[in-house]
Amino acid sequence: QVQLVESGGGLVQPGGSLRLSCAASGSIFSMYTMGWYRQFPGKQRELVAAITSGGSTNYAGSVKGRFTIFRDNAKSTVDLQMNSLKPEDTAVYYCNQRRFWYDSGSWGQGTQVTVPS
Repeated sequence: QVQLVESGGGLVQPGGSLRLSCAASGSIFSMYTMGWYRQFPGKQRELVAAITSGGSTNYAGSVKGRFTIFRDNAKSTVDLQMNSLKPEDTAVYYCNQRRFWYDSGSWGQGTQVTVPS
């Protein structure tokens, strides 16, 4: 029943900005921890940023200070504002929703972000 749809991916030049958005449906959105993950080719999916139902955030060290995660419970969306993009940010970005920290939760289909070198 839960559906997560990402949007906003694309190709941007180094130093540029991009905003990813994830729209959730089929759940009481405000109860869930939301996160953005990314997956590099041949690598495991890794956490980029997460925000709990209470608004606490967590960022990967590689993006701290450049990326910001925020949520709008009224709209059931979670966004990832990405600034100062680097080629090493190139990956498929996924939206995740989970009720508990130990749940794998639900995933969006992913959106490609490409930052050429």
